[in-house]
Amino acid sequence: MIPFKIGQPKKQIIPKTVERDFEREYGRLQQLEDQTKRLQKDMKKSTDADLAMSKSAVKISLDLLSNPLCEQDQEFLKMVTALDTAMKRMDAFNQEKVNQIQKTVIEPLKKFGSVFPSLNMAVKRREQALQDYRRLQAKVEKYEEKEKTGPVLAKLHQAREELRPVRDDFEAKNKQLLDEMPRFYNSRLNYFQPSFESLIRAQVVYYSEMHKIFGDLTQQLDQPGHSDEQQERENEARLSELRALSIVADD
Repeated sequence: MIPFKIGQPKKQIIPKTVERDFEREYGRLQQLEDQTKRLQKDMKKSTDADLAMSKSAVKISLDLLSNPLCEQDQEFLKMVTALDTAMKRMDAFNQEKVNQIQKTVIEPLKKFGSVFPSLNMAVKRREQALQDYRRLQAKVEKYEEKEKTGPVLAKLHQAREELRPVRDDFEAKNKQLLDEMPRFYNSRLNYFQPSFESLIRAQVVYYSEMHKIFGDLTQQLDQPGHSDEQQERENEARLSELRALSIVADD
């Protein structure tokens, strides 16, 4: 007997509408996975940058406090001390904000993203089951097309017996994914809404406190009777005096 190659089945084993539905649902979840990863990465960058900013501000105020000018000018020391207090308050509130965002936004994003590897594996298992289904369906069709001799009928019966559990396995996997993928996609709203509300509240609280902190600092630094224009003229006069010194003069 001449052996034959098993190709693709002639029978349409999956309706095109079902395959389109599957591709649509899985495509939405792939996009959601990418967006979740990107958002988690951006949130981590944002909180790291926030912490670096407030830590740098505290270091600058500490460096100013150790400046020799503070030993010679009590008014300047008073201003720098007020700045240092404000920067430390800012850093404390910033740390509290970052901790809240880490707990209520970044960690939930990480947990949500941990689901996707299992989902992708389920899709791969479904694809493997589909390939097995197609292979055995093509095998059945080949025997059905051959002359109905005793050996061929025996092999046809055996091929149909092999096909049945494989077909049932694929249909079960396919149905489960078509049922669960839309439910998982739609669950993102209820899952993330509390996290994003917490993010907004954390930012509102932080910037409200910053308004108070820098408002207090402004009141401490403002000199009575000094307008912004007058302060600018005084600063420019001091800069002119510095430029006139021989050590900073142009060559």
